[in-house]
Amino acid sequence: MKSTGSNARASSNRVGVTTGNVAMQLRRRILEGHYAYEERLPAERNLAEEFDVSRGTIRSVLQILEKQHLVTRQIGSGTYVSHREVTNQQEIASITSPIEMVEVRIAIEPQLVRLAIANSSLRDLEELRDALRQCESCDGDAEKFARADTAFHMALAHCAKNKLMYWLYERISDVRRNSQWGSMKSKLLTPERMDYYNRQHRALYEGLVARDTVRAVQIIKDHLYGVQDDLLETE
Repeated sequence: MKSTGSNARASSNRVGVTTGNVAMQLRRRILEGHYAYEERLPAERNLAEEFDVSRGTIRSVLQILEKQHLVTRQIGSGTYVSHREVTNQQEIASITSPIEMVEVRIAIEPQLVRLAIANSSLRDLEELRDALRQCESCDGDAEKFARADTAFHMALAHCAKNKLMYWLYERISDVRRNSQWGSMKSKLLTPERMDYYNRQHRALYEGLVARDTVRAVQIIKDHLYGVQDDLLETE
């Protein structure tokens, strides 16, 4: 019985990874213009053959893309691209999905950590510690944690002492205040996940205090890739 349960869990994990990988590949094609605005995607059976997965997996992928406002599914007609480029900052915040936001964070925050270790003062680290304590005192309240988590990462951006990077991170925070992220918080931020994220926050803070670049960069990468996996699982 134990072996059967382990096999079932392993199979479930493989299905989840496959769905997430296919979703990211199709989303990249849409964002890069391979599929244009209002263009119909290939039929489910064709996508299933291309990616060597089941049609059920493709349907799950299309559900994810629809939640990310990248496609619209029309019964009896097909799936159409609903994404198009915009330039207005407020519009960008409104159409940026939580997954896209985390991908940007993955690109930016490891460098923020490197700069923070090189440039932060003791006063900066004290402010980061205060933000960490806010995260740790949320008592399972997802809304309070979301605000405190934003404050912690903004404090990290301040530690980097790079005005342009800080400005970029402010734009990320704008996206986190958008309704798409708001509707996701209650599902993503379970008490168990908040506790785990706080342990990572604490380890990151300690890495910065120790000026341990290798350790701190690895922690922020593990944290953000973990958040990405949690978002895919939640969606």
